[in-house]
Amino acid sequence: MGSTSSLRIVVTGLIAQHPSLGGVAWDYVQYPAGLARLGHDVYYLEDSGQWPYRLDGGETKESRIAFDPTANVRHLATVMERFGLRDRWMYRFPIRPRWYGLPHRRRSEVLSTADLLINVSGTLRRPTDYRRIPQLAYIDSDPVFTQVRLQLRHGHRKFQNRFAAHDVIFSFGESIRHSEYAEGMNWRPTRQPVLLSEWKPEEPRRDVFTTVLSWTSYQTLRYQGRWYGQKDAQLKRYLGIAQAVRPVKLEIALGGTQHDAWQTPGVKSGGGSTPAEMLRRAGWQVADAAFAAGSLDEYRRYVATSKAEWSVAKHGYVAGRSGWFSCRSACYLAAGRPVVVEDTGFSSVLPTGEGIVAFSSPAEAVDTIRDVSARYDRHARAARELAAEYFDSDRVLTRLVEEAMSGSRPTPIIDVVEAGPRGRARLTGR
Repeated sequence: MGSTSSLRIVVTGLIAQHPSLGGVAWDYVQYPAGLARLGHDVYYLEDSGQWPYRLDGGETKESRIAFDPTANVRHLATVMERFGLRDRWMYRFPIRPRWYGLPHRRRSEVLSTADLLINVSGTLRRPTDYRRIPQLAYIDSDPVFTQVRLQLRHGHRKFQNRFAAHDVIFSFGESIRHSEYAEGMNWRPTRQPVLLSEWKPEEPRRDVFTTVLSWTSYQTLRYQGRWYGQKDAQLKRYLGIAQAVRPVKLEIALGGTQHDAWQTPGVKSGGGSTPAEMLRRAGWQVADAAFAAGSLDEYRRYVATSKAEWSVAKHGYVAGRSGWFSCRSACYLAAGRPVVVEDTGFSSVLPTGEGIVAFSSPAEAVDTIRDVSARYDRHARAARELAAEYFDSDRVLTRLVEEAMSGSRPTPIIDVVEAGPRGRARLTGR
């Protein structure tokens, strides 16, 4: 395998696919940028097989597809250059298959000599295409949903077989390996790497608790009689707190993904209202995430000029007690902004009470907001200290690479997906 002191590493992502989501760019670029700072020979690869979005997309699916990827490629190139990775990226446009970035010969050379591929969020279309690389690591950023998809018999076979191509598996759900969802798999805990030097408090600070989120991100899942829903299911529970915490202001920068068919059964917004209209009626401030946080700088400014974060988690994360903690919340911490966030079980793996404040009910949410407001300076100092201790990219990525290159394979990891009883997939270990 070679020494972990200096490796050739390929990291995947979705930066070009989402040119108007600043948070997505930060989520992915902090991996290659952080690894480069550690001295590794790093390259970014985007080969998701998913059509890229247009910056000016409309209401229909057709209008949102970037049949010409020029703007998407320019966005990716700009992000890479900003972090010293100008000649270190590869993007495969899937609609009319074509590669951008590294020339063909150089791309082939990099992919045939790399030591490690880190598949962040499982974004690769066909990981088996990259099996020349000795070690493939899967980063599960969507715990519970990932594990449920591995168990379901129908509709997820392609996902299950993509997952099976990897040698070692990590999860942002730090408690998932001890849960009923793990099915004996060796899920290694990991966290979101944050480039601390890029995140600092900014002034003037707005006197408002904020977050950036999508009402829904994809369809809910049903498994063994239980629904695993999206943030719409959780926000519905907390609509009344905006009125209860006045004069404190709560604001959501709302993304555009809110398809009715994706909403959790029983929690659709009533009366034909959009999620934004429903939130405003309940006393929330609502911003358009595409304008407030659409680029790297806009997203960072939105986070760093907030007083603190307040946010719910996806219903599935909460129901599964996964221990998931948001990459967005980690950036708030790094910017010295306290986070008041719904507990997914992370309180068993991260210190809470100052800087990170967890809640599990509307009453607790109100109390925690008031506490952060009353002891703000103390919470803000603790926030930055927690970021340095638990999310610093140097620490997170050093451990990730060491474990990924340890040579031990998860037991079991699926090799063949077979039809099992009661609507479940049976996972056959190697």
